[in-house]
Amino acid sequence: MGSGKNGTFDKTPDWRQWAVLAVQSNQANTYDSLLSCYGRFVHTWASLFCKESYTLLLTPMTGHGLWDGRNPFGAFPNTPFQNNEPVATLTRATIRFSRLSAFWKNVPPVAVQMSKAAGFIFSAGIGEVPWIKQATFSIWESTEAMQSFAYRMKAHSDVIKKTRKEDWYSEDMFVRFRIYNSFGTIHGRDPFAEFRTFMNEKIIT
Repeated sequence: MGSGKNGTFDKTPDWRQWAVLAVQSNQANTYDSLLSCYGRFVHTWASLFCKESYTLLLTPMTGHGLWDGRNPFGAFPNTPFQNNEPVATLTRATIRFSRLSAFWKNVPPVAVQMSKAAGFIFSAGIGEVPWIKQATFSIWESTEAMQSFAYRMKAHSDVIKKTRKEDWYSEDMFVRFRIYNSFGTIHGRDPFAEFRTFMNEKIIT
């Protein structure tokens, strides 16, 4: 998928950054390379063209909605997150043509709030169709921090209400993931590195 420049829904593509979302039917926490995660094609492509790559290993825990008419993640276990456990989220929507203007008018204030929100770690705007099929992937220090931004910050909570009242999306999907591991860097750093000890001690057995 393509990527936006400002870490969330974005009209301006970042031609130097791309996203790959791979879904595995089996859980394997021993992946440690692009080759083991995505196979030889993506590994070779990245080796030839990428300056750096960053991979997160995730397990979908809770969610709702559809992606192109289906749920690619299967049944959600709906297991609660631990206190102060980092959480990754995917918010994805297909925007109705008649609502494109309203949607894009409301994006900038929300993007500014998210980048400054307490507990925010990282975000990337991704999507398979520019301006129409958009997604934001983000990492938060805890579920509480993510929910505080989503439902208590006025700009974002107002947009949530508008999307429902004005029926902006033909479909949408929201998923929360447990983060098991990460490797590589993005913009020269691993945003999840400082939380790895917590995850190894508390989550992975």
